[in-house]
Amino acid sequence: MELEGLHHLTAVTGDPSANIAFYTQLLGMRLIKKTVNQDDVSAYHLFYGDETGRPGTELTFFDWPHAGPARRGPGSIAAVSLRVGSAAALEQWILRFDQYGIPHEALAERAGRASVTFRDPEGQSLALVDDGDAPGGVPWAGSPVPAEMAVKGLHAVRIPVVRPEPTAKILTGVLGFRQTREYRSGDGSVLLVFEVGPGGPGAEVHLEVVPGPASSRVGIGGVHHVAFRTPTPAEHQDWHRRLSEAGVGNTPIIDRFYFRSIYFREPGGVLFEIATDGPGFATDEDAGHLGEKLALPPFLEASRARIEAGLKPIAPAKLAPVK
Repeated sequence: MELEGLHHLTAVTGDPSANIAFYTQLLGMRLIKKTVNQDDVSAYHLFYGDETGRPGTELTFFDWPHAGPARRGPGSIAAVSLRVGSAAALEQWILRFDQYGIPHEALAERAGRASVTFRDPEGQSLALVDDGDAPGGVPWAGSPVPAEMAVKGLHAVRIPVVRPEPTAKILTGVLGFRQTREYRSGDGSVLLVFEVGPGGPGAEVHLEVVPGPASSRVGIGGVHHVAFRTPTPAEHQDWHRRLSEAGVGNTPIIDRFYFRSIYFREPGGVLFEIATDGPGFATDEDAGHLGEKLALPPFLEASRARIEAGLKPIAPAKLAPVK
């Protein structure tokens, strides 16, 4: 029984219309599912990914306009990196960011890989990383971004910690990660790299050792949780037993219709999830028309009229180059 890497990452937006414009028109990811937060049906839950939203390619957002801005620090996920296939692609991304006026840092080597860091319009901390053309998602045929530049999926998450040992113990002793290396950030912070499953792109967690104590807060421009992959419902049940036997408090298995979930917090306070690879996002929509309409799982369908009445319509938005 082994986790296969990152499944998805869920962040927070306060403006779903602008969010869709940025992630589909600028980053060229596909909106594969427009649904609601199943625990708060007043909020959209937007899923972006590759052509069909394969596990490991999914970046998702809760629509919480009243959440206030995120505050990063221990107990939060400070940044997420996304994969592209080459350093040449990163050079093209720099030109694209400049064309659309997206602030970014210079191309640099971080953790042994070429990368470019940037932020979305709400301050979400992101990076594009050269994955050396490792296997990844299938580019969306309708993307405005050329296939050779396409975002191929998640690469890694960065978690600030004051004391790395408790989090490292959960990663290695319970979840099956292994520590493979360490490096220093530009400001001198030490980061410890943990890998799971096949390791490498799409299967990394980076713990950043920072001074403390400091408080963090989930909010707009920040991350809510990260999910890890397991292939089958049977293995998912095994993970539920393993967490419980290890004394890790966790939720019951929750059927999210598109996948099954278990949630728990690591010792530093970050919310982790283990999610199944299937059934997938084409379960209730034709693969050629994913994300075009509001999709509700069967257990919410009877409440569609009430749910739709409580949602603010998403207005079409168009990004335009600034030069």
